[in-house]
Amino acid sequence: MKIVVIREEQRALSVVQLEELPARLAAGQTLVGLDLGTKTIGVAVSDRSLSLANPRPVILRRKFTKDVEALLEQLAADNAGGIVIGLPVNMDGSEGPRAQSTRAFVRNLERLTPLPVAFWDERMSTIAAERALIEMDVSRRKRAERIDSAAAAFILQGALDRLGALG
Repeated sequence: MKIVVIREEQRALSVVQLEELPARLAAGQTLVGLDLGTKTIGVAVSDRSLSLANPRPVILRRKFTKDVEALLEQLAADNAGGIVIGLPVNMDGSEGPRAQSTRAFVRNLERLTPLPVAFWDERMSTIAAERALIEMDVSRRKRAERIDSAAAAFILQGALDRLGALG
């Protein structure tokens, strides 16, 4: 897949509030959840009714261009109409280097796709995902392979539950 830079006039306002995402989706489109790690990008996709998050295989990080190429292919395969990305804020609510890195990733991504992006507070998502995998009796080795996608599913499910509560 060739990456094409979106011109300014082609780009919609890409970073939006979570509550705005459903109105921006065409019929049958899904939302994709992302958990940015330093070595992998966890990916999850919603069903078309925006009620359930399903983990997808992780994207191994190499360099931004390759990472985004793989991500854009996944977004197209899942008929994504929007992205929910975990924002790693500190426990006190402040934003540290990881949150800044996530925001920089989104700034670079928005030049390459018109899809709207909403941030979701991901505090404790990896811990919750690991606990769920332990409860499912997944071995340590397999947990290491699946943790980022499980965290992405946890992030996306939280966002979907919020949207569902809003009606």
